[in-house]
Amino acid sequence: MSPQGEEAKPPPNVSHIQARRMSPQGEEAKPPPNVSHIRADFTDRELMVIAAAREIRDDDVVFVGMRLPLVAFSFAKRTHAPGATGLFESGVMRDQPATGTLMTMSDTANIPGALWCTGTLEIMALLQQGLVDLGFIGSAEIDRFGNLNTSYIGDWRHPKVRLPGSGGGGDIASLARRFVVIMPQEKRRFRERVDYITSPGFGEGPGWRERVGLPGGGPAAVVTTLGVFRFDPASCEIYLASYHPGQSVESVRAATGFALAVAPDVRVTPTPSAAELAVVRECDPAGFWTR
Repeated sequence: MSPQGEEAKPPPNVSHIQARRMSPQGEEAKPPPNVSHIRADFTDRELMVIAAAREIRDDDVVFVGMRLPLVAFSFAKRTHAPGATGLFESGVMRDQPATGTLMTMSDTANIPGALWCTGTLEIMALLQQGLVDLGFIGSAEIDRFGNLNTSYIGDWRHPKVRLPGSGGGGDIASLARRFVVIMPQEKRRFRERVDYITSPGFGEGPGWRERVGLPGGGPAAVVTTLGVFRFDPASCEIYLASYHPGQSVESVRAATGFALAVAPDVRVTPTPSAAELAVVRECDPAGFWTR
């Protein structure tokens, strides 16, 4: 909510969002810290952070979300996407990494250096205006068309489990130009059809989003503990683009609850470099999210 009922100030020249997208500033990312001591091994979460961060393009306006995307955005800002702008549902807009590790989007460390500190309504309005290029969402379940369930397990009238609900996920999935899902992978989570659509992907398949009037572009990628997935432009169905080191097509299929398509050029997800791991660990030195 707006602080103390005061009239919300206008965003700091929101038009710069479009301008930065068209005219990158040419800023160079800071060099990573000394990486000579960084070990070659890494955690699943570190790999997921780096894979998710690779989905952020320079000058993207990013609806950051919670948990691993907090680190992914900070990583991208320090490496390949210095021109990206981050939006946080708590009411913060920033174009620099936070001053410290964020446990939540509302942490004090997210305030110093912010472009704008406002309310949730103003941030969500940027989604409604079509200004958000990329949003990150987590999920309990996903189906082959990228529909997400964070509401109910079982019949919604008499659910076996009641989940937290949408939060901002439904808005991001409906209105962002594209969105990326980050979640653990288990057979019970990757389903032929989710019990309840909290955040829409491609609905029932090709043309569904257009028929129901959703302006956003839909899911672009899914990053899990086992691999990276994308969606076929013709069928709108998910397929395996890469499997993480130590996994295989067979192990990923075994953790999927439907017949999973595989890209003809499926490959191993690129192993993080020592420099990339150094940056992740600079973003999350205590390993709160990544260890």
